Amino acid sequence: MLILVGASASGKTEVLNYLTINYGLKKMVTYTTRKPRVNEIDGVSYNFVTIDEFKRLMDNNEFLETVCYNGNYYGTRKSDMADDKVVILEPNGLKSFTTEMKNKVTSIYLNVSEKTRIERMSKRGDYETEIKRRIVNDRIAFANVENVDYVLENENITLEELANKIYNIYINIIHNRNIRRIL
Repeated sequence: MLILVGASASGKTEVLNYLTINYGLKKMVTYTTRKPRVNEIDGVSYNFVTIDEFKRLMDNNEFLETVCYNGNYYGTRKSDMADDKVVILEPNGLKSFTTEMKNKVTSIYLNVSEKTRIERMSKRGDYETEIKRRIVNDRIAFANVENVDYVLENENITLEELANKIYNIYINIIHNRNIRRIL
């Protein structure tokens, strides 16, 4: 499984979309209690659930990881794990994955300057109050990203170049993992 990690507007979603369209990876659809944004589709963008539904899944131990991020709950179901899937996580979610699934995941942190992220959020139409709130939250949430396998810069590189680099890293790891299984 491929994990993408990065602060708001670091390019995670764009990379994920590129990988699914051009390389056949499948998006792991995580669960959230937040309201859908414009153009988001339930079961495709996220599994949008109520807080009660989310807590029921937690109580039944169905999540590999859960987190409260920007005031909403997010979770990844254990039953959704697979090598052909890619998921976006924040640092605490990554920690759960690397603890539980250490040799079955590859994580890549997309590093982008705060200035560039603010510009991206403004360009995509985020409200200024939301941008400020996310920047402040990200300073805390992403202060110590640990246990990430790779750190890639997402500035001065095209989406295609970045996605190709990520895919090649991941395919090489999967290939080597499979060779070790055979030996």
